[in-house]
Amino acid sequence: MYSITEVSEQLGIKAHTLRYYEKEGIIEPDRNSYGVRKYKDSHVTWLKFVKKLRETEMPIAQIKEYVKLVQEGDHTTLERLHLLEDHRSYIRNQIQELKETEEMLDKKVRTYKEWIVKQGS
Repeated sequence: MYSITEVSEQLGIKAHTLRYYEKEGIIEPDRNSYGVRKYKDSHVTWLKFVKKLRETEMPIAQIKEYVKLVQEGDHTTLERLHLLEDHRSYIRNQIQELKETEEMLDKKVRTYKEWIVKQGS
């Protein structure tokens, strides 16, 4: 079992964010007899997944929808799959846009380097 501080440090997530996730129903850590949050390995694994979803710009509302579907049971598997496939498509579009931007920047950098070489001649 891990404390909120340990999980925060391990994942690079602020304790405030972990409390927010709890408030929003995204995570439900265990509590000891004093009411102190305790996180199991399964909580940490889940939080790593949530962190990746957030890093790829999945809105909190969608993560909450995913959590709701998981809690409803196996009959929601298809809905969960669609939600994740939609997000994967979003990520792939972002990757494509970034590649196009990189190509544009590469072209501009080459142009400046060529200009600088010509100026030095």
